[in-house]
Amino acid sequence: MSDRRGLLIILSSPSGAGKSTLARRLMDWDPTLSFSVSATTRAPREGEVDGQHYHFVDEPKFKDMVIQGEMLEHAHVFGNFYGSPSEPVRKAIETGRDVLFDVDWQGEVQIRNSSLASHSLSIFILPPSIKELRARLEGRGQDDAATIAKRMQKSWDEISHWGSYDYVLINDDLEETAQRLITIVEATRQRRNQQPGLLNHVRKLQAEFEEGSE
Repeated sequence: MSDRRGLLIILSSPSGAGKSTLARRLMDWDPTLSFSVSATTRAPREGEVDGQHYHFVDEPKFKDMVIQGEMLEHAHVFGNFYGSPSEPVRKAIETGRDVLFDVDWQGEVQIRNSSLASHSLSIFILPPSIKELRARLEGRGQDDAATIAKRMQKSWDEISHWGSYDYVLINDDLEETAQRLITIVEATRQRRNQQPGLLNHVRKLQAEFEEGSE
């Protein structure tokens, strides 16, 4: 057994707040971190590998997994189902490996209500301002004006759920925010319930104390 249990690390933010960049910084800091591989009912795209990019399943199989409680979270997006199978995450936690989740607030709520909730750590990333959020979206050069407008409309709904997260970081400086994120993960790894060997150690101390008092 590992000397600690793994963490289920949830990162959420409105689009453009820097979540993906911060996730990469976290993985650069600890290469043993991995993203949860989602299941989806959509067809594979060119170059996508089953089990690496996604677990590709048909709709009846996906719905059965949901009914059987085998999904930590799931959603219906643009005509397809997406979800996070629980068993790979459970195994990772048992062997002391941390798993990253890039989900929205609805996914965070579902994970919070799952059987692995006690090993979860949720962090919401806020932009320094709405003006800066728009500038970042425009600066990426990935979306047209209409798409950016839709993302901006959705951003406030996402931001309004910040209060349900364990930690909230304002990403006004990438380097400082990345360091704060690392500090949070380091500290949470030491949480009592993440250390399976603590109880036996305390029992050992108690035995030594009782032997010494005889």
